[in-house]
Amino acid sequence: MAETGARKRRGGGRAGAAARRGSEVLEQMPWNPPRNIDRPTEPLSEEGIQAIHEGAMRILEEIGVVFLNPEALEIFKQAGVKVEGELVKMDRDFVMEMVGKAPREFSITPRNPDRTIPLGGNHILFGNVSSPPNYWDMELNKKVAGNREQCRNLLKLTQYFNCIHFAGGYPVEPVDIHASVRHLDVLYDKLTLTDKAMHAYSLGKERVEDVMEMVRIAGGLSHEEFEAKPHMYTNINSTSPLKHDFPMIDGCLRLARRGQAIVVSPFTLAGAMAPVTMAGAVAQSIAESLCAIALFQYVRPGTPCVIGTFTSNVDMKSGAPAFGTPEYMRSTQMTGQMARFYGLPMRSSGVCAANVPDGQAVWETSNSLWAAVQSGTNMVYHAAGWLEGGLIASPEKFIMDCEILQQIERYMQPQISATGPEEIALDAIKEVGNDGHFFGIQHTQDRYATAFYQPFLSDWRNYEAWEQAGATWTAERAHKMFKKIIGSFEEPPMDAGIRDELADFVARRKAEGGAPTDF
Repeated sequence: MAETGARKRRGGGRAGAAARRGSEVLEQMPWNPPRNIDRPTEPLSEEGIQAIHEGAMRILEEIGVVFLNPEALEIFKQAGVKVEGELVKMDRDFVMEMVGKAPREFSITPRNPDRTIPLGGNHILFGNVSSPPNYWDMELNKKVAGNREQCRNLLKLTQYFNCIHFAGGYPVEPVDIHASVRHLDVLYDKLTLTDKAMHAYSLGKERVEDVMEMVRIAGGLSHEEFEAKPHMYTNINSTSPLKHDFPMIDGCLRLARRGQAIVVSPFTLAGAMAPVTMAGAVAQSIAESLCAIALFQYVRPGTPCVIGTFTSNVDMKSGAPAFGTPEYMRSTQMTGQMARFYGLPMRSSGVCAANVPDGQAVWETSNSLWAAVQSGTNMVYHAAGWLEGGLIASPEKFIMDCEILQQIERYMQPQISATGPEEIALDAIKEVGNDGHFFGIQHTQDRYATAFYQPFLSDWRNYEAWEQAGATWTAERAHKMFKKIIGSFEEPPMDAGIRDELADFVARRKAEGGAPTDF
């Protein structure tokens, strides 16, 4: 493209537009990615931090990590790292030197610059559910394989809710689209239905390269502008224990060379893919993350990297993954301490093992989300819509989770804990005295409209009023809200020329066969 992004960026729109349209269905808080104003919970002592660090370094030095990527192995050899076949053992000085090159903070700028998100520091961001193969809603009342329409509807929720700050992977896998071209159709939907920062799956060079090109086109960017700063990201998982596969490392190397962001999230389930002790599971997770981040920093120093945690436990009776457990919460807090020790932004998740949006789903997800807050997490994956340990996406659960996310955002607003004279309110207390009430006094009248959080989904009526209004349970209310949002959804603005160029790219790549598959 000869032209720069000046003309084409006009169509990005304003972040507030979704909120104004949304007022027809519900009153939600404005787009305002929050800062975590609380001190993090730190269960580890200084000795504990050093013990986990020492454990991670000894794993890398003495046991090693398998890299099933020949290019990565050659890069490690060039760096003077010990490579034995596919097994890589790296000195702690090399690891720490490389990890030290990663930025502590950076931003990702999507096609709408008003939706730029800051990573690191005390920023905390929430993303949609990503990658479940199945879908459930109250109308179907059963688990079904995901399709494109369901994926599009969940993307509409992703755009609609201001408490969702980035669009992760496919919110449900649309298995009705052939895998060779699925990424083209879904990324076209993501880039036209949302204007938020998004993700590329590191699953083969064609998918990564196609998504980078589509994000570049959607932003109206020259190649130089695209590579000048992050406009997208990928997230990879190690193959625990102690292994990195070919396509994920390949995708990250491609993104790193073009200046895009990388999240490395080992999926370590204590008792199965990691030691049964949480300290051991965290040490292994840290080792699996740092060796990959070191590789990317060697290739391109300063590559924006996030250390992820997906450390939980299994049910030792069945072997099934468990989420939102006390152990999950502690491991997340521990990983937060280690992320700060290494100077890296952190990713965790809002997850549960529940099969439907019921009480279990709420308490496990709440535990996960508050663990993210307590740990100092910067990027919360799967913050809305996740069920069955990541095997189901649900629009009702998505909306229920957004109620929790808004409450967390409200909790983080500094005015709630302000302590000035107007907040201490001695004059108001004196005015009411010993036998009055605060409803009618001016101090209350001046503040009543914004004094407290107003839910969009919770029902605060008493039982009789709730019963008279139809006795609607929470998930039912969320389902009705989902239908209204989808029915009134408006796509964010996009320049017609950009849309055409994006569609032309998709058509051309489909004609070329898309990405190769094994079936």
